[in-house]
Amino acid sequence: MRFFEFQRDARGQTRRLLVAFAITVILLVVAVNASLALAWGLSWGFWLPGEMRYPRHFFAVNTAVTLLFVLGGWWVETSRLAEGGGVRLAEQMGARLAQPSGNLDEQRFCNIVDEMSISSRMQRPQPMVLARDEGINAFAAGWDENDAVVAVTRGALEHLTREELQGLVAHEFSHIGEGDTRLNMRLVGMVFGLESLYRMGQHLFEPDENGRRWAAALIGLAVMAAGWLGWVAGHALQAAVSRQREYLADARAVQWTRSRDGLGGVLRKVLGQQRAGLSAHPTGSLVQHMLLVANEGGQVARWFDSHPPLSQRIRRVYGREMGPLPLSRGGSASV
Repeated sequence: MRFFEFQRDARGQTRRLLVAFAITVILLVVAVNASLALAWGLSWGFWLPGEMRYPRHFFAVNTAVTLLFVLGGWWVETSRLAEGGGVRLAEQMGARLAQPSGNLDEQRFCNIVDEMSISSRMQRPQPMVLARDEGINAFAAGWDENDAVVAVTRGALEHLTREELQGLVAHEFSHIGEGDTRLNMRLVGMVFGLESLYRMGQHLFEPDENGRRWAAALIGLAVMAAGWLGWVAGHALQAAVSRQREYLADARAVQWTRSRDGLGGVLRKVLGQQRAGLSAHPTGSLVQHMLLVANEGGQVARWFDSHPPLSQRIRRVYGREMGPLPLSRGGSASV
């Protein structure tokens, strides 16, 4: 695996995609102003005698309100995600602290986290377990190393060998070390801000107590249209950024463990699990991009898939096509 080359490519793609995200916000402001200008003309301007004029500071106010909702929603959502740190977010997703004293699988997991912390020269994150999830998955959360957690599912503990679990943990360590957890929460906040603009238009579009006011409904519809386009673009760019960070974390995991079969075995077992039709515990779209592999199905989920196809990730790790593996770790596992 040419992991150094893949790391450079992923970082470069991520920078370009983040610039595209900023351009999306600018285009959204333009779209809102254009939509409201058209709505104003249809409501009053086209029907009044004389030259059509917009109210004073019309475009400045539209721009300020749009940025207030987008950036304000971004700030509110990221503040909510940051409250309580990585442990709080992991607990909201159903994780609990690992219990190494009472379970050999969890002891093995904690030992691997300690070893990876030493080899990567990073501060030890808090090990946590999604005890009700029988699928193979994991995620990292937290704003920085001081706040970080690494959580794995019960299925990962039961079905992965020690080498494979090392590859999985190394992948999550990469997300922490590269700042992906902070980046992901900021991207979530941006998409939430774009949704706030759509919801504002939806509120204006709703009828009042005396029936729908035509002018307000038209303005609301214009804001909804611009907000919906911004939401679509935001989700698409968020997914694109996340896919590049997954490639980077895969490459970093191979570099740290010096083993293709570690992370590669994990991905091949997940592929086997999916082809066998074994369903994973569903997770909300808010945190799909934080997982090792996405577990949301449906056509819409594929349009905004936050992860590259498993077959493509496996091909990058091994340099060739590789088939799925059975869910077995071949005997007792050492801790």
